[in-house]
Amino acid sequence: MDPRHPYETIPLFTAGVVLALWLIVVHAVMLVKPLQIQGFLKKFPRNQLLGQILLGIGLGWFWLLIAPEGLGKLSALGMDFGEFNGAKPILRLLVPAALILVSISVRDFLAVRALGLVGLMAAAPLLEAAFLKDPASRLLVPIFAYAMLTASMFWVGMPYLFRDAVTWASNSQARWKALSLAGLIYGVATLLCALLFWRGY
Repeated sequence: MDPRHPYETIPLFTAGVVLALWLIVVHAVMLVKPLQIQGFLKKFPRNQLLGQILLGIGLGWFWLLIAPEGLGKLSALGMDFGEFNGAKPILRLLVPAALILVSISVRDFLAVRALGLVGLMAAAPLLEAAFLKDPASRLLVPIFAYAMLTASMFWVGMPYLFRDAVTWASNSQARWKALSLAGLIYGVATLLCALLFWRGY
């Protein structure tokens, strides 16, 4: 049995292709349908249903990291928290309770906070996939992961910054196009590196 955590078994090639395709699709849609995407992003912070869905994904993902042994596939993502392992039984109860209470009581910017939580969870497998791999171009993955981590922490703690960023980006169509192109180019560069240099890693 492989003693490594599942995150540690993710190939750099796979992580790179998935990340690249996500970046390409998202930023291509931003370029093709700017007004629709801007309208969606402006309404997103107060979209309670999407917030609840994202919160469920984020907290459910975290619960899998602290899941007890013996649950089959549900225990596959269980992670060693070192000196904090003793808190796992309490967290297993608190996480579902937090999901219910936060979904019901938090009305302001729940969607942004929940998106930040999902971003924090998603960064770990990306970082593990690129950890100590040989190609220098692998840095495209952790650079994005750390940028996502930073943004996610601000979204969780100061979610109004998401609204301000959307307002700033959408106030100028030239600025929106430039940001969309930058994200698209980053995605294409990541895909090319994955196909050319990351096979076998």
